[in-house]
Amino acid sequence: MFKKYRLRNFDFPLVILVAALNIIGVLAIGSARESLQGRTMLGMIAGLCIMLAVSLIDYSVILKLYWLEYLLMVAALVFVKLFGTNVNGAKRWLDIGAFRFQPSDIAKILLILFYAQFIMKYREKLNTFRILLLAVLLVIPPLYLIYDQPDLSTTILFAILFCVILFIGGLSWKIIGGVLAIVVPAALIFLSIVMQEGQTLIEDYQRDRIMAFFEPEAYADAEAYQQLNSVIAIGSGQLWGKGLNNNEIASVKNGNFLPEQQTDFIFAIIGEELGFVGSAAVILLLILIAIRCVMIARTAKDTAGMVIASGVGALIGFQGFMNIAVATMLMPNTGITLPFVSYGLTSLLSMYIGIGLVLNVRLQRKNLYNL
Repeated sequence: MFKKYRLRNFDFPLVILVAALNIIGVLAIGSARESLQGRTMLGMIAGLCIMLAVSLIDYSVILKLYWLEYLLMVAALVFVKLFGTNVNGAKRWLDIGAFRFQPSDIAKILLILFYAQFIMKYREKLNTFRILLLAVLLVIPPLYLIYDQPDLSTTILFAILFCVILFIGGLSWKIIGGVLAIVVPAALIFLSIVMQEGQTLIEDYQRDRIMAFFEPEAYADAEAYQQLNSVIAIGSGQLWGKGLNNNEIASVKNGNFLPEQQTDFIFAIIGEELGFVGSAAVILLLILIAIRCVMIARTAKDTAGMVIASGVGALIGFQGFMNIAVATMLMPNTGITLPFVSYGLTSLLSMYIGIGLVLNVRLQRKNLYNL
């Protein structure tokens, strides 16, 4: 399970980028809700330790258990459906004693691991109808279970991650083009249907969020409330921001106009208190981390390592984009955390596990390239 690695192959720049982003998150969470800062700091320390431990485990050994990982992913999501805790009309969490965690966060990493080995095993046949059908059928159960929680944002991210993994694994451009020719019109039809009153495809509050995106003024006191205040907060920070933990009366945060400001709308806190400079720093760090993962994928010793590193990079990149797009009103309101920044220990630790896997891919890299 453990191999001898060369210290020079350990990707210290990636660790520094992740730690820097997480530190900004700790500071922002402390400003949004001081009582959570201590737990977040402990989560960061635990995450770094888990990341280091995972980075030393040969990912090839982990991938041998890929069917067990798939069953674990589905079982955890089934447990949520049967025994999950209902919060604000959504059943996404499991309570075990004093601990509460969100299995869908762990499921993202397990999805990457499962399909890394799946593609490794069937790469030569990936573009055949039988293997593609099998790949799609296997992703449907976890996808449906997450959608049924309901968690539309994670469902969308899960689907995007699945598509990216298949693309990295060598999916034919002809198949991609054919799928897009079907999916794009289908998505437009789906959107037109769910925007109608009385539809049953999505929950009413999810429909209202979509409508609020297109008509924010009509939903200013309801679904668009958070996003409108988020944009005001970000804009009010101007270049340098108002400062962390400020006491300004004219503060969106201090006026309690941002529900869930420590999680879904943490970027609004950063924009208001750290300004354009702080916001740009967060975006730059997310981009650099995603790029670093892709660079490591280029030097992976095998297809599975390439899928793991690229998958984790895609996960961080797309999830970060979705969170910031919601905070800046570039897309409808969906509850999803900002990687390494938002409060949420399950999300934080799962991201650190992902980075640990990427670091192990780097430790076993081919000698043909030098990063």
